[in-house]
Amino acid sequence: QVQLVESEGGLVQAGDSLPLSCTSSARAFSNLAVAWFRQAPGKEREFVAVISGSGGSTTVAESVRGRFTISRDRAKNTVTLQLNRLRPDDAATYYCAAGAAMSRDSSHFNCWGQGTQVAVSS
Repeated sequence: QVQLVESEGGLVQAGDSLPLSCTSSARAFSNLAVAWFRQAPGKEREFVAVISGSGGSTTVAESVRGRFTISRDRAKNTVTLQLNRLRPDDAATYYCAAGAAMSRDSSHFNCWGQGTQVAVSS
């Protein structure tokens, strides 16, 4: 089982930027697709972005495209979700997940981080 650790989120102001990182000590992590999902209180978990194991392919949800980007540093075993121009409706618990292939479907990922909270004040 690959253990995933997310960086701490926090409280930011609307319009601010915030990087979230997902790291693992497992060597296998560098070859896995890694996705970010988010879940706001009372809402279903929502796909945000995913990156391939090589880092050469990414998909970003339409709802955040143009504001959020995903990247990875394979040497550091880290995937970063860069949140830019944050809005109050971006507030949620953000989760990273790793799996064998890129997908927007959370059920395709069997390794999950503990989640990190992002709050956005208007």
